[in-house]
Amino acid sequence: MKKLLATAAVLLMMAAPGHAKPTVIGVSMALFDDNFLTAVRQAMADYAKTVPDVEVQFQDAQGDIGRQISQVQNFMSQKVDAIVVNVVDTAATRNITKTVTDAGIPLVYVNRRPDAKTLPAKVSVVASDDLVAGRLEMTELARRMGGKGNVVLMLGDLANNSTQGRTAGNKEVLAKYPDIKVVEEQTANFERTKAIDLMNNWLSKGTAINGVVANNDEMAIGAIIALRQAGRSGKDVFVGGVDATPDALSEMQRGNLAVTVFQDAKGQGRKGIENAVKLARGEKVEQFDFVPYELVTPENYKTFLNR
Repeated sequence: MKKLLATAAVLLMMAAPGHAKPTVIGVSMALFDDNFLTAVRQAMADYAKTVPDVEVQFQDAQGDIGRQISQVQNFMSQKVDAIVVNVVDTAATRNITKTVTDAGIPLVYVNRRPDAKTLPAKVSVVASDDLVAGRLEMTELARRMGGKGNVVLMLGDLANNSTQGRTAGNKEVLAKYPDIKVVEEQTANFERTKAIDLMNNWLSKGTAINGVVANNDEMAIGAIIALRQAGRSGKDVFVGGVDATPDALSEMQRGNLAVTVFQDAKGQGRKGIENAVKLARGEKVEQFDFVPYELVTPENYKTFLNR
């Protein structure tokens, strides 16, 4: 009997599942101090909690590409199972891609796309088509302006493909409206405070401005603040942005923002971690996984408040 019990105990121990080793995902974000990217990062963290045996480590590159490359190298040294990068400068993606894939580690780019049109296996891109965002934004602004007037273009980081795509989409639509003139075009680097200064500079010149076309909501809000300080409002200057952040929707509710374009931060963050986990576990994913943009106006903004 004792021998039977001992044998049974051994068999039970052999059958009992061991503690699963967690799948570790290293995430380097371009910035923590950014409303939209904060939403992306929170979505990553929230989704990871729903997946058994997944651990996510976040690092803040603080807008410094050198710091980000160092973070990626540290993740590689730790032998994480996959790396997710919200890149500071898309020009650095060729180096990041080669370094990570040479080490045999799956890589996912989120929100900001690499410059390369073709990528190695085990590399996935989760983003949205910025050309579409630019088209949607400018088409709605042109409609609200009645197809005529002066506009200023407020650009993001010039090295960022989001800036390039959205601006290209803006200009593609502007080419159809000869009575809308671009009177200023300059970068505010996606930042609210820089946009306030830039808008103040433009207003001080005394040039008539009927519309502000910003590459993101933070700059659009900066323009709105500068207009308010100058005694003007979104009711006489049509302001457009991209992202549909909570702050932007609040400005739209107040009548200061004419249009924005919903970029699904939660969808990008969730899909970024999902793809990283699948690649780490040997599963297939879409290499270019695009999350669609949606037009947001004063007529439909309430449907985006909780998204």
